[in-house]
Amino acid sequence: MALTVLRSTEEWAARFGAKIHAALSVGNFDGLHLGHQRLLRLLVERARESGQRSAVITFDPHPLRLLRPEQAPAMIQTLSQRLAGLEQMGLDVALVLRFDRALSQVSAEQFIERILVDCMHAGTILVGENFCFGHRGAGDVHLLREFGKTRGFSVEIVPPVEIGGRVVSSTAVRNAIASGNVADAIPLLGQPFSLTGTIRPGAGRGRTILFPTLNLFPEQELLPKLGVYATESVVGGNSYFSVTNVGTRPTFDGQGITVESHLFGFSEQLAGGPMEVRFHARLRDEEKFSSADALREQIARDIAAAEKYFSGMSRAK
Repeated sequence: MALTVLRSTEEWAARFGAKIHAALSVGNFDGLHLGHQRLLRLLVERARESGQRSAVITFDPHPLRLLRPEQAPAMIQTLSQRLAGLEQMGLDVALVLRFDRALSQVSAEQFIERILVDCMHAGTILVGENFCFGHRGAGDVHLLREFGKTRGFSVEIVPPVEIGGRVVSSTAVRNAIASGNVADAIPLLGQPFSLTGTIRPGAGRGRTILFPTLNLFPEQELLPKLGVYATESVVGGNSYFSVTNVGTRPTFDGQGITVESHLFGFSEQLAGGPMEVRFHARLRDEEKFSSADALREQIARDIAAAEKYFSGMSRAK
């Protein structure tokens, strides 16, 4: 069943009125990591058990982008990626609220009354133990529970997921990716971090050094640390093992950051279309070489290293 995406409380009221009660959660859900996945699976279960509609409230843009722009995180996913992930989790509805100055001034009590109760008719609310909401983050799980006693909804606190003694969080995922430790992000996300976007024409140097590349113009804000990675690239519905350079092409005095991938067994020349690059492991830092020949020799070593990595991964399965 397709996810219904609504953009305001007015849309929710027009669509469902007072007839539909919701089992819901509230959050940014950036990355849809294993902690989010546990909470959302429970949410879908509770909705089915009680005959309610499973729903999430999420925000666009991230609240910090308005409140403290200098502290706003680079987002792991685009909004469309988050919504696609929510649909895969089996959610019925996503209410995407634009986070503007007016919403930032809504008190925690008003948020409960106006949005959770009067609009969405919450029957069950699932959140993490550190959940906070409302103006200046004044609302917490204790306030939710107090209101639930009189307004007829239950509150379930979902404990965090821990891996190797550390709590899975969007911040932990961002830190792993930004530092280049993309392999560390995989167990947190349950899958490799990926960049999506469109193919853009490059300078054509890849073909002159015998390793043609596809150049991705990514949609995401968050990029891995500059360097070379063992990746998996998806083009035209097909997946190819690949080597990807995230960097500035210092050997050729490049300007700006590019995401260039050499796909194994792929020979087509594409100047456009969608593409996804999934990051499995970091191979090395980006370097400036003395010549195109030296760079070509290094790329050959990178390809061999990536092939060895993927061969080992296949044997481990």
